[in-house]
Amino acid sequence: MKLIYKDECYSIIGACMEVHAQLGCGFLEPVYQEAAEIEFSAMGIPFSREHELKISYKNRILDKTYIADFVCYDKIIVEFKAVDDLITQHDAQVINYLKATNFKLGLLVNFGEKRLTYKRFVW
Repeated sequence: MKLIYKDECYSIIGACMEVHAQLGCGFLEPVYQEAAEIEFSAMGIPFSREHELKISYKNRILDKTYIADFVCYDKIIVEFKAVDDLITQHDAQVINYLKATNFKLGLLVNFGEKRLTYKRFVW
């Protein structure tokens, strides 16, 4: 089975690992987001932070939007958490972002544990 966007995902997770190695756990999510911006830029990873995602219903764009923490490479949703344990609502958030955008890959990254954890979602 071939992984989708393998190299891009490897770069994103590598940047997140570096942020976690430098900061550890215990900070709030916005701290990790800001540090990731610095790391993404240093690694040449194209990104958009707090990217607005439009939602359509029966071919009409809704007023309500989602805000993804990052969209990297114009095709990967990256959502950060800083919690003790990921829960199904976090998974659902990423899945809904994928549905809204028709992107194929989402990453859910948790900085709240002793070691960085992440999940890949393919849509």
